Amino acid sequence: MVALESRICFIDGKRGRLLYQGYDIRDLAERSTFEEVAYLLWNGRLPKAPELSELSGRLKDRRALPPPLVEELDRAPPTAGPMDVVRTAVSSLAMFEPGETRADASAIAGAERLTAVLPSILGHLQRRRLGLPPLRPRPDLSHAAYLLYAILDRDPSELETRAMDVALILHADHELNASTFAARVTASTLSDLYSAVTSAIGTLKGPLHGGANERVLELLDEIGSPDRVEEVVHAKLARKERLMGFGHRVYKVEDPRAAILREWSRRIGEAKGNLRYYELLRRLEDVVHREKRLYPNVDLYSGSVYALFGIPADLFTPIFAASRITGWTAHVLEEYQDLRLIRPTARYIGAVDLPYLPIAQRN
Repeated sequence: MVALESRICFIDGKRGRLLYQGYDIRDLAERSTFEEVAYLLWNGRLPKAPELSELSGRLKDRRALPPPLVEELDRAPPTAGPMDVVRTAVSSLAMFEPGETRADASAIAGAERLTAVLPSILGHLQRRRLGLPPLRPRPDLSHAAYLLYAILDRDPSELETRAMDVALILHADHELNASTFAARVTASTLSDLYSAVTSAIGTLKGPLHGGANERVLELLDEIGSPDRVEEVVHAKLARKERLMGFGHRVYKVEDPRAAILREWSRRIGEAKGNLRYYELLRRLEDVVHREKRLYPNVDLYSGSVYALFGIPADLFTPIFAASRITGWTAHVLEEYQDLRLIRPTARYIGAVDLPYLPIAQRN
């Protein structure tokens, strides 16, 4: 069933194609940057050089966390999960920046602000956990490089920066996935952008939507070595356990994002002198396809890339949010433009015409 019309993202599941505003994801991953893709998603076209430079500058200028938000984040209990922190931070940010929450096309300023600030939120969270000093301004770093610096407390290499840039591009949008639909439903009530994004983050937190790449990494650690892949896969299939990172409700062939990240997993592994994850994943791909005819999706290889950077596994889904924020906000802006309250119907399967009994007569 078609829920709505959109110009933002097209998925051809039979041919394994993904387009952002008409541009093939393969071309964007090879030739573009995350900042350029953000502009494309928000504006429906690729930027000219001055426009891209201006957007990059605005994103750098808007990275800082407001002091009241820092105080609130510092009061979070040490046991708070990263997605809980991100969801709460985005919701709280709306109170400190009320001018950015208008429910109309001017909300693009809020889209830029949220995109700029999410790496700082993740960096603050990680630094607080490790007892590191606060983030320093780094206007010399691109968005992808700043995200890695914020989390890892070091300057990433050019190869690491490009790999993260590609990963952010690949996760930026994916049509009406659960979190994006949640954002659009919220926006369709004329609620503000920050509320819509908070809805999306809460939806992404669910393990049936976010967190698959973290589960893949757990599976690789369980397998240990390539010669145990068949044994572990057969045992899981016998127990009817789901193999994360495989299959997709939309793609009938390989997810095009998986093919791109497979190559980056190899390249980063070679650069780090550690191809363990890559070799395990290739063997896992072969066995699962032979046994179940399932193709890999974007989650199969992304976790291996992040792990090789040194990123903790519980930050994988927040990084997904730091990328998908561009898609979420693009859809919210489109919803404001094409406003129509989203109110689906349900097929009722309950009882009818039950007699009402006084409470004394009820068993």
